[in-house]
Amino acid sequence: MDTLSPLRAVFFDRDGVLNIDHGYVADPNRLDWIDGAREAVAALTRAGLMVMVVTNQSGIGRGYFTEDAMHAFHAAMQAQLEPLGGRIDAFYFAPHHEDAVEAYRVIDHPDRKPNPGMLLRGLADNGLTAAEAVIIGDRSSDVEAGRRAGMPGYLFRGGDLHAFVRSTLGERVPGLA
Repeated sequence: MDTLSPLRAVFFDRDGVLNIDHGYVADPNRLDWIDGAREAVAALTRAGLMVMVVTNQSGIGRGYFTEDAMHAFHAAMQAQLEPLGGRIDAFYFAPHHEDAVEAYRVIDHPDRKPNPGMLLRGLADNGLTAAEAVIIGDRSSDVEAGRRAGMPGYLFRGGDLHAFVRSTLGERVPGLA
């Protein structure tokens, strides 16, 4: 893999990377952004990259909230990114879990990270190769999903996401501010 290829897409885990993980967050009124997250998405958007979210959402499978509630949360994210010039091009989610209600009860679903299903679908849906993308997550399962998809994964341990994105990806993203 040519690690110096120009990037065309950044995949982000959601909870703990873009928004504060309050535990099974689906209410737009509980959307609290990680420091620098909106600015990071806006900078990547301005630089011409696709931004996608890949998120395990076992709260749906466990019956804590509905897919509609999650979609409303994502719509709130988009609305709050727009004034900064940012956007998320696609959201991929995996509601599956071994403790889920029957419809979502799967022990090892291909989409649930650390499996790469959501990443592979995002690449295919957008005509991308793994060499043109990275994933940023806050758990080793995010990085492992990237490895299984053939792309670099970066572990975000907190702090300012915009600063992290600039320092981690700046060399591969011309014009990243």
